[in-house]
Amino acid sequence: MKTKPHPTKVKTIIGNTKQESGAAAATLGAKLIREAIRKNGKANIIVATGASQFEMLERLITEKGIDWAKVTAFHLDEYVGIPLTHLASFRKYLWERFVSKLPLPLAAFHYISGEGDPQEECRRVGAIIAKHPIDVCFAGIGENGHLAFNDPPADFKTTAPYLVVNLDEACRKQQMGEGWFKTLKQVPKQAISMSIRQIMKSKAIICTVPDVRKAQAVKDCLTGKVSPMNPSSILQRHPAAWCFLDKNSASLL
Repeated sequence: MKTKPHPTKVKTIIGNTKQESGAAAATLGAKLIREAIRKNGKANIIVATGASQFEMLERLITEKGIDWAKVTAFHLDEYVGIPLTHLASFRKYLWERFVSKLPLPLAAFHYISGEGDPQEECRRVGAIIAKHPIDVCFAGIGENGHLAFNDPPADFKTTAPYLVVNLDEACRKQQMGEGWFKTLKQVPKQAISMSIRQIMKSKAIICTVPDVRKAQAVKDCLTGKVSPMNPSSILQRHPAAWCFLDKNSASLL
């Protein structure tokens, strides 16, 4: 692992492989969760989904010394209209890869449902997260530079914790390319997403971003102008943000 200097606040750690970078992200995240529990008696976290999080979550669930019964978790986004049983459901993903594999049950996991009225769901989960200051946000960066499902041009101004967003074609093609859907037509055109401002309220943000297909987005995030057209660039303005890369995703830095 090596840390790469650059002019932004985002701390960049580059591993040789996605397994190495994912493990390093989980190790730091676990450390911050333990510190929050020691300081406050509890911790609140956000957990991301997608192919970029496989290795990080696989390591995070094995980390020792975390009293998961004192951890409340949220997730970043969910498709509108996708049932829990669908392969692409983020609720299904998080249950199978994270929640069900923990040695202790969480204090709570506040899932987002996209099956009912999406605006009402935004209000419901938004009211809950407003009472839970986030200690650690685990996230990724999309091929189009999105953060959560905030595709460009992202709304940097809304103070709503969650909002209904339209997914652009690049985002939808990524979801198909990762194998969650067989055709582009099957990929929903809307999702419920945590807002940019809500993500930025997190005390720490840990982005795990492997694979060469993310290299341009990583470069734009870390070295480009902060702009709604490159949503993840907002991380440059966070005082405690880390970006864990592999050699492939860091290849343009």
